[in-house]
Amino acid sequence: MISEVDIKHLRRCVELAKEALEKGDEPFGSILVSADGEVLQEDHNHVAGGDHTQHPEFALARWAANNMSPEERSKATVYTSGEHCPMCAAAHGWVGLGRIVYASSSEQLVEWMNEMGVGPSPVRNLPIQEVIRDAEIDGPVPELAAEVRELHKKNF
Repeated sequence: MISEVDIKHLRRCVELAKEALEKGDEPFGSILVSADGEVLQEDHNHVAGGDHTQHPEFALARWAANNMSPEERSKATVYTSGEHCPMCAAAHGWVGLGRIVYASSSEQLVEWMNEMGVGPSPVRNLPIQEVIRDAEIDGPVPELAAEVRELHKKNF
């Protein structure tokens, strides 16, 4: 269930996605929030240079592995403008992060890309649940997904 706190954090993710787009990158943004509600880390896509592993969710998972105990990671929440790709979902699972909340789904992204005539990505878009076990996942959020869609339209 999506709360007002979730919406606040997701709005920041959309802002980060806008920042990425303004910097010439793909519009994705994510934040890592501790169990007590502290924003620990935030990032946006950095794939414009050609390294398509530079997703914010992957960076947050790596940061968490290096800076948080397993218990702290399991109680943290990752908020993101778009549902994790399989690479990022796997990183999330391997590091043992907790809840995932996203504004727009991978299914929506595929639909938008098809509408815009953009070919498929080289990696299959899978729901997070098909990559990691027992993850607590909430999303998409329709009003924010519409904003994310507009960012993708601007990108293409």
